[in-house]
Amino acid sequence: MKVDFGKQTFLYPMPVLIIATYDKDGVPDAMNAAWGGIFNTNQICICLDKSHKTVANIKETKAFTVSVADVDHLVQCDYVGIVSANKIPDKLTKAGLKVSKSRFVNAPVPDDLKMVLECELVSYDEKTEQLVGNIINVAADESVLTEGKIDPAKLKPITYDPVNHTYLQIGKIAGKAFEAGKALTR
Repeated sequence: MKVDFGKQTFLYPMPVLIIATYDKDGVPDAMNAAWGGIFNTNQICICLDKSHKTVANIKETKAFTVSVADVDHLVQCDYVGIVSANKIPDKLTKAGLKVSKSRFVNAPVPDDLKMVLECELVSYDEKTEQLVGNIINVAADESVLTEGKIDPAKLKPITYDPVNHTYLQIGKIAGKAFEAGKALTR
């Protein structure tokens, strides 16, 4: 029997996304966000509260990067989510995250995080607080590639568990997509 929880923001898996921006003076910032994902064929949509400095930065620069948080940088990724750049402007330094400028958009790329989406702003809806960006480039460090493809076992991405407020590491392969269901077509 299923137990009802009512209207909740429970969904599995929820990505842990690190959104990085520059402010109007070129100072880098990053925040942790879980409510986001691929939207349309070449876009990403993320719900970001308008009070975040990151939102003001994106509106100013029209660009941002989205990195995949990983097990090796869990502490740093959580820190940029619990500390506001509105109060601690040098939070990236304190987190120990170094950045480089994206080659494709006017936004920083966290050097230690192994996968990044480089995006241009399409829209930010003040009412729904939904940010939509065009994905201009996806880059991954060679260390997380196997035969030229991103290997989740090497990337070690984490997901957010909204029920228990924990981070989970992506696990083992459960089946082959677009293949497992063929067993029912025979």
